[in-house]
Amino acid sequence: MFKNKVIRYSTIAMVIAILAYFVAENFTGFSAVSEGEDLIAANPEQYKTKLLGERAAKDEQFRTSADSPIADKESFHGLHYFQPNLSFRIKANISPYMNDDKEVVVRYTDGTSEKYEKYGYANFTINGESQKLLLLKNESIISVLFKDETSGNLTYGGGRYLDYPVSEIKNNTIILDFNKAYNPYCVYQESYACPVPPAENKLTVAILAGEQIESGVH
Repeated sequence: MFKNKVIRYSTIAMVIAILAYFVAENFTGFSAVSEGEDLIAANPEQYKTKLLGERAAKDEQFRTSADSPIADKESFHGLHYFQPNLSFRIKANISPYMNDDKEVVVRYTDGTSEKYEKYGYANFTINGESQKLLLLKNESIISVLFKDETSGNLTYGGGRYLDYPVSEIKNNTIILDFNKAYNPYCVYQESYACPVPPAENKLTVAILAGEQIESGVH
């Protein structure tokens, strides 16, 4: 998620293309209904293989694309992640935001800001602890901007993101797959401006899933 919307949406399009490719390659033969929880519960190894494939494809995109935030592509050896862990793929119940003050100004790392809409709160449990995150809507994208107990040591101190099309929300539920939590581009290049997570979106647990920072793996 980046201030430059052209780059932001080209990156989201790239992610969608990667997802579509690996669904076709790894889950052919399953019905459309089984592409959700039943498929993953029955095939956790396929899920992990798919996820690792998506990560490899993103590395290649960062290594070769003109939109890549990596300045020194020749020395780029790939992003750093926690190992896939299905316990961090969680169904959350959404409480729609019903107050009149739906518009919220989100601050960016360069001091600028942008208006988002408060969509609702995602309520879920991790390791027996109840958590909630404010979901922000910008055009047709639901943004999950969060920090957790790994922020600043194992992961980027400014927080990580998840993005979903609004269509991913079904009956006021959403699957939060923290294995796909990613760092903003400003981690790799200061010229990018990235949104700062709302103060209330600080989880009280360690999300040992998704993208790390290089110093967090040594």
